[in-house]
Amino acid sequence: MPRRRRARRKGAAIVAACAVALLAVGGYFAYSAYQHVTPFLTGPGCQAGSGTSAVSLDPQQASIAATIAGVAVSEQLPARAVTIAYATAMQESHMRNLHYGDLDSVGVFQQRPSEGWGTASQLEDPVYATAKFFGALTRVRGYLQMPVDRAAQAVQRSADGSAYSQYDVMAASLTSAFTGQWPHAVWCWPGPGPQPQRNLRAAGTALAAAFGAPAAGRPVTGLRTVRSAKSTSVDVRVQPTDAWAVTSWLVTHAEAYGISDVHYGGYQWTAPTAIKGWLPDTGPSSATSATSGSILLH
Repeated sequence: MPRRRRARRKGAAIVAACAVALLAVGGYFAYSAYQHVTPFLTGPGCQAGSGTSAVSLDPQQASIAATIAGVAVSEQLPARAVTIAYATAMQESHMRNLHYGDLDSVGVFQQRPSEGWGTASQLEDPVYATAKFFGALTRVRGYLQMPVDRAAQAVQRSADGSAYSQYDVMAASLTSAFTGQWPHAVWCWPGPGPQPQRNLRAAGTALAAAFGAPAAGRPVTGLRTVRSAKSTSVDVRVQPTDAWAVTSWLVTHAEAYGISDVHYGGYQWTAPTAIKGWLPDTGPSSATSATSGSILLH
Protein backbone atom coordinates (compact mmCIF):
# COMPACT_ATOMS: atom_id res chain seq x y z
CA MET A 1 0.00 0.00 0.00
CA PRO A 2 1.38 3.46 -0.84
CA ARG A 3 2.68 5.32 2.17
CA ARG A 4 0.44 8.37 1.53
CA ARG A 5 -2.79 6.30 1.52
CA ARG A 6 -1.66 4.50 4.67
CA ALA A 7 -0.99 7.86 6.35
CA ARG A 8 -4.41 9.15 5.30
CA ARG A 9 -6.12 6.08 6.77
CA LYS A 10 -4.11 6.42 9.95
CA GLY A 11 -5.05 10.10 10.20
CA ALA A 12 -8.71 9.28 9.61
CA ALA A 13 -8.57 6.66 12.37
CA ILE A 14 -7.08 9.20 14.78
CA VAL A 15 -9.77 11.75 13.92
CA ALA A 16 -12.49 9.12 14.43
CA ALA A 17 -11.02 8.09 17.77
CA CYS A 18 -10.88 11.71 18.88
CA ALA A 19 -14.47 12.22 17.81
CA VAL A 20 -15.57 9.19 19.81
CA ALA A 21 -13.64 10.44 22.84
CA LEU A 22 -15.21 13.89 22.54
CA LEU A 23 -18.66 12.37 22.23
CA ALA A 24 -18.00 10.27 25.32
CA VAL A 25 -16.84 13.30 27.29
CA GLY A 26 -19.76 15.33 26.00
CA GLY A 27 -22.12 12.53 26.91
CA TYR A 28 -20.72 12.37 30.43
CA PHE A 29 -21.19 16.10 31.00
CA ALA A 30 -24.63 16.00 29.40
CA TYR A 31 -25.62 13.12 31.68
CA SER A 32 -24.21 14.91 34.71
CA ALA A 33 -26.14 18.04 33.79
CA TYR A 34 -29.26 15.97 33.22
CA GLN A 35 -28.93 14.38 36.66
CA HIS A 36 -28.51 17.80 38.22
CA VAL A 37 -31.47 19.33 36.38
CA THR A 38 -33.82 16.35 36.31
CA PRO A 39 -35.00 16.67 39.96
CA PHE A 40 -36.12 20.22 39.18
CA LEU A 41 -38.22 18.98 36.26
CA THR A 42 -39.89 15.82 37.50
CA GLY A 43 -41.38 16.59 40.90
CA PRO A 44 -40.64 17.56 44.49
CA GLY A 45 -37.09 17.60 45.75
CA CYS A 46 -34.59 19.25 48.06
CA GLN A 47 -31.04 20.58 47.93
CA ALA A 48 -28.44 21.03 50.64
CA GLY A 49 -25.51 23.30 49.89
CA SER A 50 -24.53 24.81 46.58
CA GLY A 51 -21.89 24.56 43.89
CA THR A 52 -19.61 21.55 44.07
CA SER A 53 -20.80 20.83 47.63
CA ALA A 54 -24.49 20.58 46.67
CA VAL A 55 -26.29 17.37 47.59
CA SER A 56 -29.65 16.51 46.03
CA LEU A 57 -32.14 14.73 48.30
CA ASP A 58 -35.72 13.62 48.04
CA PRO A 59 -38.19 15.12 50.54
CA GLN A 60 -38.08 12.14 52.92
CA GLN A 61 -34.27 12.12 53.00
CA ALA A 62 -34.16 15.87 53.62
CA SER A 63 -36.76 15.76 56.39
CA ILE A 64 -34.85 12.97 58.13
CA ALA A 65 -31.55 14.82 57.75
CA ALA A 66 -33.16 17.90 59.33
CA THR A 67 -34.55 15.79 62.15
CA ILE A 68 -31.14 14.21 62.86
CA ALA A 69 -29.62 17.69 63.02
CA GLY A 70 -32.46 18.84 65.29
CA VAL A 71 -31.89 16.02 67.78
CA ALA A 72 -28.15 16.75 67.77
CA VAL A 73 -28.77 20.45 68.39
CA SER A 74 -31.20 19.60 71.18
CA GLU A 75 -28.61 17.36 72.83
CA GLN A 76 -25.81 19.90 72.22
CA LEU A 77 -23.72 17.42 70.26
CA PRO A 78 -20.82 18.51 68.05
CA ALA A 79 -21.00 18.58 64.27
CA ARG A 80 -18.78 15.49 64.06
CA ALA A 81 -21.53 13.42 65.69
CA VAL A 82 -23.98 14.57 63.02
CA THR A 83 -21.54 13.61 60.25
CA ILE A 84 -21.18 10.12 61.70
CA ALA A 85 -24.95 9.80 61.97
CA TYR A 86 -25.44 10.90 58.35
CA ALA A 87 -22.85 8.46 57.01
CA THR A 88 -24.48 5.68 59.01
CA ALA A 89 -28.00 6.55 57.85
CA MET A 90 -26.94 6.76 54.20
CA GLN A 91 -25.28 3.34 54.34
CA GLU A 92 -28.00 1.61 56.35
CA SER A 93 -31.16 2.95 54.69
CA HIS A 94 -30.09 5.64 52.23
CA MET A 95 -31.56 7.97 54.88
CA ARG A 96 -35.08 6.62 54.58
CA ASN A 97 -37.43 5.40 57.28
CA LEU A 98 -37.69 1.75 56.24
CA HIS A 99 -40.31 -0.57 57.72
CA TYR A 100 -38.20 -3.61 56.88
CA GLY A 101 -34.59 -4.77 56.77
CA ASP A 102 -32.23 -7.63 57.51
CA LEU A 103 -33.79 -9.95 60.09
CA ASP A 104 -35.85 -7.58 62.28
CA SER A 105 -34.00 -4.35 61.43
CA VAL A 106 -36.16 -1.28 60.82
CA GLY A 107 -35.90 2.47 60.54
CA VAL A 108 -33.32 4.99 59.44
CA PHE A 109 -30.41 3.29 61.20
CA GLN A 110 -31.73 -0.27 60.71
CA GLN A 111 -31.77 -0.91 64.44
CA ARG A 112 -33.07 -4.25 65.72
CA PRO A 113 -35.75 -4.59 68.40
CA SER A 114 -34.26 -7.98 69.32
CA GLU A 115 -30.96 -6.25 70.16
CA GLY A 116 -32.60 -3.96 72.69
CA TRP A 117 -32.85 -0.76 70.64
CA GLY A 118 -36.60 -0.43 71.22
CA THR A 119 -39.82 -1.64 69.71
CA ALA A 120 -40.32 -1.61 65.95
CA SER A 121 -42.83 1.25 66.19
CA GLN A 122 -40.40 3.29 68.31
CA LEU A 123 -37.52 2.69 65.90
CA GLU A 124 -39.69 3.81 62.98
CA ASP A 125 -39.86 7.24 64.64
CA PRO A 126 -36.77 9.09 63.31
CA VAL A 127 -36.56 11.24 66.47
CA TYR A 128 -36.48 8.18 68.74
CA ALA A 129 -34.12 6.24 66.46
CA THR A 130 -31.72 9.19 66.24
CA ALA A 131 -31.70 9.69 70.01
CA LYS A 132 -30.90 6.00 70.49
CA PHE A 133 -28.10 6.19 67.91
CA PHE A 134 -26.53 9.25 69.56
CA GLY A 135 -26.91 7.64 72.99
CA ALA A 136 -24.82 4.69 71.80
CA LEU A 137 -22.35 6.85 69.89
CA THR A 138 -21.53 9.12 72.81
CA ARG A 139 -20.66 6.05 74.89
CA VAL A 140 -17.91 5.14 72.41
CA ARG A 141 -14.68 6.38 73.96
CA GLY A 142 -12.84 8.80 71.66
CA TYR A 143 -15.47 8.70 68.91
CA LEU A 144 -14.80 12.32 67.94
CA GLN A 145 -11.20 11.47 67.04
CA MET A 146 -12.07 8.30 65.10
CA PRO A 147 -12.51 8.05 61.34
CA VAL A 148 -16.20 8.22 60.50
CA ASP A 149 -16.44 4.55 59.49
CA ARG A 150 -14.80 3.32 62.71
CA ALA A 151 -17.11 5.41 64.89
CA ALA A 152 -20.18 4.24 62.95
CA GLN A 153 -19.06 0.63 63.13
CA ALA A 154 -18.52 0.88 66.88
CA VAL A 155 -22.25 1.59 67.18
CA GLN A 156 -23.69 -0.54 64.39
CA ARG A 157 -21.37 -3.57 64.41
CA SER A 158 -22.09 -4.15 60.75
CA ALA A 159 -20.77 -7.01 58.63
CA ASP A 160 -18.71 -4.49 56.61
CA GLY A 161 -17.76 -1.50 58.71
CA SER A 162 -15.65 0.07 55.98
CA ALA A 163 -18.78 0.74 53.87
CA TYR A 164 -19.61 3.82 55.94
CA SER A 165 -16.51 5.62 54.65
CA GLN A 166 -17.98 6.03 51.17
CA TYR A 167 -20.30 8.70 52.57
CA ASP A 168 -17.66 10.74 54.46
CA VAL A 169 -17.63 13.72 52.11
CA MET A 170 -21.37 13.80 51.50
CA ALA A 171 -22.07 13.51 55.23
CA ALA A 172 -19.74 16.41 56.02
CA SER A 173 -21.49 18.63 53.46
CA LEU A 174 -24.91 17.69 54.80
CA THR A 175 -23.73 18.51 58.32
CA SER A 176 -22.57 21.99 57.32
CA ALA A 177 -25.90 22.67 55.61
CA PHE A 178 -28.36 21.19 58.09
CA THR A 179 -26.72 22.36 61.33
CA GLY A 180 -26.59 25.92 60.04
CA GLN A 181 -22.84 26.26 59.58
CA TRP A 182 -23.81 27.27 56.04
CA PRO A 183 -26.72 29.73 56.38
CA HIS A 184 -29.80 29.46 54.10
CA ALA A 185 -28.23 26.37 52.50
CA VAL A 186 -31.20 23.98 52.59
CA TRP A 187 -34.39 24.27 50.59
CA CYS A 188 -37.12 22.13 49.08
CA TRP A 189 -39.67 22.61 46.33
CA PRO A 190 -43.13 21.04 46.14
CA GLY A 191 -44.42 18.81 43.41
CA PRO A 192 -47.35 19.60 41.13
CA GLY A 193 -50.93 19.32 42.27
CA PRO A 194 -52.80 20.49 45.36
CA GLN A 195 -50.78 21.07 48.50
CA PRO A 196 -51.72 19.75 51.97
CA GLN A 197 -53.91 21.89 54.16
CA ARG A 198 -51.99 24.21 56.44
CA ASN A 199 -51.52 22.89 59.97
CA LEU A 200 -49.11 25.15 61.79
CA ARG A 201 -50.05 23.73 65.19
CA ALA A 202 -49.00 20.23 64.12
CA ALA A 203 -45.80 21.69 62.64
CA GLY A 204 -44.99 23.28 66.00
CA THR A 205 -45.59 19.99 67.82
CA ALA A 206 -43.30 18.07 65.45
CA LEU A 207 -40.66 20.81 65.64
CA ALA A 208 -40.68 20.53 69.44
CA ALA A 209 -40.28 16.75 69.19
CA ALA A 210 -37.06 17.17 67.20
CA PHE A 211 -35.53 20.19 68.95
CA GLY A 212 -37.05 19.81 72.39
CA ALA A 213 -39.97 21.58 74.03
CA PRO A 214 -39.72 25.38 73.77
CA ALA A 215 -38.08 26.83 76.87
CA ALA A 216 -35.51 29.40 77.88
CA GLY A 217 -32.02 28.18 77.02
CA ARG A 218 -33.33 25.57 74.57
CA PRO A 219 -32.82 25.77 70.76
CA VAL A 220 -36.46 26.84 70.37
CA THR A 221 -37.27 29.29 73.15
CA GLY A 222 -40.90 29.94 72.28
CA LEU A 223 -43.76 29.59 69.79
CA ARG A 224 -46.37 32.30 69.37
CA THR A 225 -49.33 32.31 67.01
CA VAL A 226 -50.00 35.70 65.39
CA ARG A 227 -53.45 36.22 63.92
CA SER A 228 -54.58 39.06 61.70
CA ALA A 229 -57.63 39.73 59.56
CA LYS A 230 -55.79 38.36 56.51
CA SER A 231 -53.72 35.45 57.78
CA THR A 232 -52.32 33.43 60.64
CA SER A 233 -48.59 33.11 61.19
CA VAL A 234 -46.28 31.63 63.79
CA ASP A 235 -43.39 33.45 65.41
CA VAL A 236 -40.74 30.85 66.30
CA ARG A 237 -38.30 32.23 68.82
CA VAL A 238 -34.92 30.50 68.67
CA GLN A 239 -31.35 30.75 69.80
CA PRO A 240 -29.62 32.63 66.95
CA THR A 241 -26.86 29.98 66.80
CA ASP A 242 -29.49 27.32 66.09
CA ALA A 243 -31.76 29.35 63.83
CA TRP A 244 -30.68 28.00 60.44
CA ALA A 245 -30.96 24.42 61.70
CA VAL A 246 -34.55 25.22 62.68
CA THR A 247 -35.31 26.88 59.33
CA SER A 248 -33.89 23.82 57.55
CA TRP A 249 -36.33 21.66 59.49
CA LEU A 250 -39.21 23.97 58.59
CA VAL A 251 -38.56 24.06 54.83
CA THR A 252 -37.99 20.30 54.63
CA HIS A 253 -41.35 19.74 56.39
CA ALA A 254 -43.16 22.58 54.65
CA GLU A 255 -45.09 20.41 52.23
CA ALA A 256 -46.18 17.98 54.96
CA TYR A 257 -47.69 20.78 57.06
CA GLY A 258 -48.79 23.16 54.34
CA ILE A 259 -46.25 25.85 55.26
CA SER A 260 -46.22 28.44 52.48
CA ASP A 261 -43.31 30.67 53.50
CA VAL A 262 -40.52 30.98 56.05
CA HIS A 263 -38.67 34.20 56.87
CA TYR A 264 -35.44 34.64 58.77
CA GLY A 265 -32.39 36.88 58.84
CA GLY A 266 -33.32 38.94 55.80
CA TYR A 267 -34.07 35.86 53.66
CA GLN A 268 -37.30 34.18 52.66
CA TRP A 269 -38.34 30.79 51.34
CA THR A 270 -41.73 30.72 49.67
CA ALA A 271 -43.54 27.78 48.09
CA PRO A 272 -44.26 29.53 44.72
CA THR A 273 -40.54 30.32 44.23
CA ALA A 274 -39.15 27.42 46.27
CA ILE A 275 -37.18 26.01 43.38
CA LYS A 276 -34.95 29.11 43.52
CA GLY A 277 -34.06 28.50 47.15
CA TRP A 278 -33.73 31.28 49.72
CA LEU A 279 -34.15 34.79 48.32
CA PRO A 280 -33.66 38.23 49.90
CA ASP A 281 -36.73 39.09 51.96
CA THR A 282 -38.47 42.12 50.49
CA GLY A 283 -41.65 41.94 52.58
CA PRO A 284 -42.55 43.49 55.94
CA SER A 285 -40.76 40.64 57.72
CA SER A 286 -37.45 41.72 56.19
CA ALA A 287 -36.88 43.77 59.31
CA THR A 288 -36.38 40.53 61.22
CA SER A 289 -32.63 40.29 61.66
CA ALA A 290 -30.42 37.28 62.23
CA THR A 291 -29.70 38.48 65.76
CA SER A 292 -33.35 38.84 66.79
CA GLY A 293 -33.86 35.09 66.98
CA SER A 294 -37.29 35.19 65.37
CA ILE A 295 -38.43 32.98 62.50
CA LEU A 296 -41.77 33.81 60.91
CA LEU A 297 -43.74 31.19 59.03
CA HIS A 298 -47.13 31.18 57.33
